[in-house]
Amino acid sequence: MLHAPMPEEFHLAILVSGTINWPLEDDSMKEEALANHNPDMESRRRFLRKFLSVPAVGITLNSLMEASHSKEVPQPPQNQSRWQIGCYTRPWDKYEYLFALDAIAKAGYEHVGLMTTKSFNGLIISHETTLETAHQIGEECRQRGLNPLSAYGGDIPVAASLEAGIEGLKRIIESCAAARVKNLMLGGVTDEKLHAPYYKAISECCDFASEKGIGLSIKPHGGTNSTGPQCRQIIELVNNPNFRLWYDPANILYYSDGQIDPVEDAPSVDGLVVGMSVKDYHHPKEVLLTPGTGQVDFLNVMKKLVSGGFRSGPLIVECLKVGEPETILEEARKALRFTESLTGQLG
Repeated sequence: MLHAPMPEEFHLAILVSGTINWPLEDDSMKEEALANHNPDMESRRRFLRKFLSVPAVGITLNSLMEASHSKEVPQPPQNQSRWQIGCYTRPWDKYEYLFALDAIAKAGYEHVGLMTTKSFNGLIISHETTLETAHQIGEECRQRGLNPLSAYGGDIPVAASLEAGIEGLKRIIESCAAARVKNLMLGGVTDEKLHAPYYKAISECCDFASEKGIGLSIKPHGGTNSTGPQCRQIIELVNNPNFRLWYDPANILYYSDGQIDPVEDAPSVDGLVVGMSVKDYHHPKEVLLTPGTGQVDFLNVMKKLVSGGFRSGPLIVECLKVGEPETILEEARKALRFTESLTGQLG
């Protein structure tokens, strides 16, 4: 039996193995009554909690009971389950990495990318990182509720020798595994003489990385990997499913002096993208700005990438407007809202 709502009150009487009489004094009393009413009627309790959170007019008992029997379980918004939005440590690289982790967590992110920082070599993880240190880095992330999705480990010592390059890359991979990072992003080379040994070292390490649970990726980063087509050629050269692309729309503009639009470049990497640096660009040669304030048409870039097969995965903010810590923190929050809005438009 359902009574119509009265001003300032909501009176409800339901006969389901007993009677709950309303109104109750506060929400906690409502919750307690529902929880204790009938332990075998969990689906009805869930429905009632949702029902009682909003006013209701003209509802019949039959319609209420039909809804309570529904087998449809509410799901989170699709974009929340598809995309993992994070932030790299780069905007705070004047500070030690713990400062960056604190700020990223405070800004509301759940995922983090380990990149540059204030350290002896400017990186959080590199081929010089010990496994003990890498493990501690991962623990510091998790203590702040951050999931390390990506790491940039800097150069590998392939200039010394191919063997040194392979050994150095394996050390970075082991450090990523110790920190429980999901993907190691590589920057490529600018010296054409190092092109062949660099990617030979990668090809020799792909299966090793896979065994450790680490994906390897290249990003557009100048030199011989400045554009989508160049990156595709490199990935085809290495020819291993554990080596893919981390797209960077701002770098497409940056390394082409603003001549190549990432919206036009994106289809060239269909089927290869496993993550993206959310980074903007302003001509000439400026990337230290908050996403959504520059020239990158993120929505159409993402539509092209989604059409090409990148339908879920990490989207990690790489750069923000430069400023004092309070400014950077606010820009990080803006970037999070921007990226959430972006994914919400993808359907």
